Amino acid sequence: MNKRSPLRNPAPQARGTAVQAPGHRRVSAEDGTDKASLTRILIDQAIAATHELLGLHQPADVALSAFFRAHRSGPKERAFIAETAYTVLRKLRTLTAWVGADATPRQLVLAALIRETGLSYRSLDAVLSKHDAEWLAQRKAQTEPVLSLAEQADFPDWLAERLSALMPAAELLALARALNQPAPLDLRVNLMRDTRPVVLAQLEKHGIAAKACPLAPEGVRLAGKPALSQYPLFLSGAIEVQDEGSQLLGHLLAPKRGEMVVDFCAGAGGKTLLLGALMRSTGRLYAFDVAEKRLAKLKPRLARSGLSNVHPVAIAHENDQRVKRLAGKCDRVLVDAPCSGLGTLRRNPDLKWRQTPQSVAELTVKQGNILAAAAKLLKPGGRLVYATCSLLPEENAHIVDAFLAAHPQFSRRAAGEVLAAQGITLELPGPDLQLAPHIHGTDGFYAAVLERAA
Repeated sequence: MNKRSPLRNPAPQARGTAVQAPGHRRVSAEDGTDKASLTRILIDQAIAATHELLGLHQPADVALSAFFRAHRSGPKERAFIAETAYTVLRKLRTLTAWVGADATPRQLVLAALIRETGLSYRSLDAVLSKHDAEWLAQRKAQTEPVLSLAEQADFPDWLAERLSALMPAAELLALARALNQPAPLDLRVNLMRDTRPVVLAQLEKHGIAAKACPLAPEGVRLAGKPALSQYPLFLSGAIEVQDEGSQLLGHLLAPKRGEMVVDFCAGAGGKTLLLGALMRSTGRLYAFDVAEKRLAKLKPRLARSGLSNVHPVAIAHENDQRVKRLAGKCDRVLVDAPCSGLGTLRRNPDLKWRQTPQSVAELTVKQGNILAAAAKLLKPGGRLVYATCSLLPEENAHIVDAFLAAHPQFSRRAAGEVLAAQGITLELPGPDLQLAPHIHGTDGFYAAVLERAA
């Protein structure tokens, strides 16, 4: 952790499935919460929420949900509070450099409102205390600080150093800018329920601006962040929230009708549902996960999906007896491994402050063990896709390289060729799938296609 950060540093692990974080919209004078509705109480609530998130006691979205349960407010107020707190998490290093090493949550929020959200000093003067207004005026008069590369990127030093070894500074900053922006809202059309043209027409009919994703055949990208939980297409199971990059993983696995398939780290089941639809609800699809709570979230989604071939199974670990019973029997296995989640910073900006070199090292051990265990399920000629939402080679290609060195019966298949066979054109610099927000407009994803010799 860099010395300027006020954050503590527990070591979480991120799931491969991207989660839509709350808020995710820029707040400005033209927005729903403008200078006419901005109040000192609202700013104080944003400061209180930011204080909770900066403590890093739990994931930011969980902490924010708990905050809103304890502090009732309207939808516009929640949006302002959420995005203000998330802006501080995203831009923590540049804000701290401007405010000072002993920055408080209050100062960071005020700095974020001025420097990142487009609110003017004049609009804030009317609602700030005299002390806060004077402090902001003093900050405005100071010269701009000289920033290190890590500060410019709003990354911890260790992460900036590792990424600097992979790319030039200009590309690192382009990646950082993309990761420090809110993610768009992507949907996946459930082909068991509807088609993409029909869904796009329905969205347009209801005044929801949307377009087809450029890569994922079932993907739809919305222009805004409308509430979807009570929307007819969502309730009918015709659409699910899923990042476009995540959708491509299903097409790398490319399961066929009637096959036996395993989603080894299923989580809440977003990719499981995609695999089931690609299989046209035939064959047998196991959804394994060590967390029963995550699998429980799959149940209502599964009920909406119209799939009958999905079998959720809670396991104790990768060598659970329920896993071993499938050894050598499966046609395809997806391993969306627990990882640092550093490719999902658009949605989970707290992860860059919560992960450490030590936590990443611990994850790589787990990733290697999970991949080795999952590979045992494949029958000769079967396919395995190993994937993460990490940007770091030690979680990605290094894991695959070590596995292939120890398992000569497996070989790497070019991901671009697998996608091209399904009409998905994507130029890749190497054999594996590597997606990045500044290039592809998706979360950061990595995937390798491995096949067992027949």
